[in-house]
Amino acid sequence: MSKPDTLSAKVRPKTRIQARNEARILNAAQQIFAEHGFRGATVDQIAARAGMSKPNVHYYFKRKTDLYLAVLMRTLDAWLAPFKELDPEGDPERELRHYISSKLQFSRENRTASRVFATEILQGAPILKRYLGEDLRKLVERKAEVIRHWIDTGRLTEVDPYHLVFLIWAATQHYADFSPQVTAVMGRKDLSKAEFERIEESLCKIILNGLLPRRES
Repeated sequence: MSKPDTLSAKVRPKTRIQARNEARILNAAQQIFAEHGFRGATVDQIAARAGMSKPNVHYYFKRKTDLYLAVLMRTLDAWLAPFKELDPEGDPERELRHYISSKLQFSRENRTASRVFATEILQGAPILKRYLGEDLRKLVERKAEVIRHWIDTGRLTEVDPYHLVFLIWAATQHYADFSPQVTAVMGRKDLSKAEFERIEESLCKIILNGLLPRRES
């Protein structure tokens, strides 16, 4: 399979109707892939869930694989947008707190998207493997340099930048991928917005207290 195109292509801008229809199809596809997996999902199911004809779905996405890839890349784009914003000249505490908050908010609002992505990874990333090893790897390398800059300038304690990134990913994704476990252990039917605010504060304290140099009293 060809590598996902992450570069801006010179194409005619989508009309509002086209953008709305694509979003409608992707939302339906995401639900079907979450319920049935890539192999079990069919374009007929996706079309029915979207309330559109199968030929109309194929007008926007030629193959089921194209649909699946578009769902995955939409999730990655949303996840990585705040990660890309990490500013080497910004305050590390504020930058990392914003990233943790943004990532956790996505987990709260997009559990289905997270489930589809997690399934892809657990299966060995057959569709995303090349993207993960190339584009994502380069992005993490650049942001690891930002974290290293904060460390070298004495604004963060010495840690491995890669494992800090992995820790943030794991901690924030847990509340999407393992929400049934979390709610069962906590005795909740679901996690409210207020609960997520407490989760955010706890994660920020746990992570940032281990990163920020102790100030002399």
